Amino acid sequence: MSDVTVIDNPELSRFEARLADGTLAGIAEYQRTDDAIVFTHTQIEPAYEGQGIGSAIARFALDCVRDDGTRQVVAECSFIRAWMERHPEYLGVTAPGPRA
Repeated sequence: MSDVTVIDNPELSRFEARLADGTLAGIAEYQRTDDAIVFTHTQIEPAYEGQGIGSAIARFALDCVRDDGTRQVVAECSFIRAWMERHPEYLGVTAPGPRA
């Protein structure tokens, strides 16, 4: 979906996908530690499922983590974990261990 913008909203500990009109289409919640960002839940509004919103959030969020370089990803969220498995170029940002 080309008219979606993804931002990091650290005050709410989530990445947000918004449509051009400002409508919130989806979120990926996280918890930050000193060395990791733990993705806990991704939710797409039902009206926007299957339109690439989740992928846009995942790509943006993981690019942010990779570009920052100070944290590793712990993908407790099944959507983020599955998305990373389909996009192995992002596996380098995962923290070692069974949850990654």
